[in-house]
Amino acid sequence: MGVDKPKILLLGEIEHAHDAWNSLGELGELIEPKSRSRDEFLEEVRQGSFEGTVAIYRTFNSIKITGNFDEELVKLLPDSLKFICHNGAGYDSVDVPACTARGIRVSNVPTAVDDATADINMFLIIGVLRGFNTSMFALREGKWRGHPPPPLGHDPEGKVLGILGMGGIGRNLKKKAEAFGMQVQYFNRKQLPDELSGGAKYVNFDELLATSDVISLNLPLNKNTRHIISTKEFEKMKTGVVIVNTARGAVMDEEALVHALDSKKVWSCGLDVYEEEPSIHPGLVANPHVMLVPHMGTWTVEVSQQFYQCHSKGRRQSTMDYMLNDEQTQTAMEIWNIGNVRAALETGKLKSPVSEQADMQ
Repeated sequence: MGVDKPKILLLGEIEHAHDAWNSLGELGELIEPKSRSRDEFLEEVRQGSFEGTVAIYRTFNSIKITGNFDEELVKLLPDSLKFICHNGAGYDSVDVPACTARGIRVSNVPTAVDDATADINMFLIIGVLRGFNTSMFALREGKWRGHPPPPLGHDPEGKVLGILGMGGIGRNLKKKAEAFGMQVQYFNRKQLPDELSGGAKYVNFDELLATSDVISLNLPLNKNTRHIISTKEFEKMKTGVVIVNTARGAVMDEEALVHALDSKKVWSCGLDVYEEEPSIHPGLVANPHVMLVPHMGTWTVEVSQQFYQCHSKGRRQSTMDYMLNDEQTQTAMEIWNIGNVRAALETGKLKSPVSEQADMQ
């Protein structure tokens, strides 16, 4: 009598790496929920529809169906579930402590988004420093630069860029910013060794706020970082500071940001993320000195993929055997996450476990 294959639950859609996803069918039964709301999904879980599921592949947009993977949901998941593979760098919608308590391991996609996100980060820094936003709108209205023309912008060269969160995206941004002549300093949970920081100056949180001309938010969202930038932090900043956020909307208090912009404490800002996406604070929409992008930091399709043949023990080519160049995009993210699922089923370990579970036995 044959042994039933483990089940692999897809939450969300595979938009690009269809062949890589289908290849997981060799290792398990690929299943999807029927539900289209959180209540329906919870009911499916309670009815045992996902019994035998070992791994979940989860997209950010699947939150529309499941809601957050909070303690309520995690407690209901089948005992067979051992892995949740999240397709994204940020995983604030997954309650990692609740998963850890149940012995469920969580992974994310920590580096595939670095280059693309740092690109849009630099785009926003240049755009808001130079004050392009007002004139771009005026041009479309047939008013050339605007009447009256906007104030002169600022060059990036010589400006101090303070990076809050020196992970992969922050380190990638550092290299790009230095190409524009910016001086980089950073604050992180821990000071990085020079080989990782690239020699960037490490400062404490308050010093970063007080001495940076441009502040870039590149840290994950969790209970400790929610509204890490709010009214009292704005008060510590230079008058005329420029702020860019490509991390998560809720690391900054949008209401406090609007007040800081209105008071001219903040000269301009560039945002790719928002507290209540897709809703945006009306005070930000109304301010011509705010450059708004609708969460498109990784919204590209270009990716160079090159297979190399893996001969080890006759094993078939693994999804993680893709060699990806620096054009890491949506396709690369899917491939990386599929690789986490494959590794979980083949080895019992994830390629990129979240930092909170780095020492999980």
